Amino acid sequence: MVSGSGICAKEVVVDARHHMLGRLSSILAKELLNGQRVTVVRCEEICLSGGLVRQKMKYLRFLRKRMNTKPSHGPIHFRAPSKILWRTIRGMIPHKTKRGAAALARLKVYEGVPTPYNRKKRMVIPDALKVLRLTAGHKYCLLGRLSSEVGWNHYETIKDLEKKRKEKAQVVYERKKQLNKLRAKAEKAAEEKLGAQLEILAPVTY
Repeated sequence: MVSGSGICAKEVVVDARHHMLGRLSSILAKELLNGQRVTVVRCEEICLSGGLVRQKMKYLRFLRKRMNTKPSHGPIHFRAPSKILWRTIRGMIPHKTKRGAAALARLKVYEGVPTPYNRKKRMVIPDALKVLRLTAGHKYCLLGRLSSEVGWNHYETIKDLEKKRKEKAQVVYERKKQLNKLRAKAEKAAEEKLGAQLEILAPVTY
C-alpha cells in the first residue's frame, strides 16, 4: 500500500481479510485524503478486537441511539460489513467539506470479491494485519459474523459465492501452471534444436 507521498493515480485494491477495523480505516482515510483511489474487498472478513458477545452488546447499544423527534434524521445504523467500514472511514474524514466529500467519493467497498476485482492484483496493509497487531491469544470476531447477528441477511450467500470464486480461481491457476510447464518444455526443445545458431540470434533484439 502506498503511503503519504507516493500517490499513484490508478486504483488500489485492498483485500481486507484479517485486517483490524480501526487501523485499516485510519490508514485508508489518510490515503483517501491524499488523493488515492481505494477499493476494499472482502469486508466481511475484517476483524474486531474483543469477543463476539462484547462487540454485539456494543452494537446493540449503538442501535438504541436515535433522534427523538425525527429518527430518520439519524444516526443511520448500517448492518452490512462494507457499510460499517465505510461509516468508520467517514468518521475519520471531514466529510462535510468539499475535500472530505471528494475523498469519500474515491472509496469503494464490497463484501466478497465482485467480478472486475477478482482478476486484479489485491494488496494487504501490514500495519493493519491482525497477526501483527493483535496480541496472540486475544479474543477477536469477524465483522461479517457480527453483522449477521445484528440484522444483515447475506452472510451465507457471500460465503457460497466466495467458495465458488475460489474453486474457479483454483482451476484457472492449475491450467496456467500446466501451460507454463508446456511453454518451458517447448523453449527447451527449441534451444536444443537450434543449438549453435542461438549464438548468432543472441545479439538480435526485437
